[in-house]
Amino acid sequence: MKYLVLMAVLVIAFGVWRNQRRREMPPPAAARPALPQAMVSCARCGVHIPRSEALTDGGASYCTPEHQRQGPA
Repeated sequence: MKYLVLMAVLVIAFGVWRNQRRREMPPPAAARPALPQAMVSCARCGVHIPRSEALTDGGASYCTPEHQRQGPA
């Protein structure tokens, strides 16, 4: 009987200790969403791509070097 009481006390103490640790830990920082990027359409095929990834030639934007070589549609 005394082992059952000892086991119950240990389980309760462990539960209290674990709950206390959870309260002390700071919540994880929320990841900031990425800022929206300006989108441009390819002058050849019309696919929209971020301006930072677009290839520009004479004011026109292209999605791939091949479309840049072929020129506007």
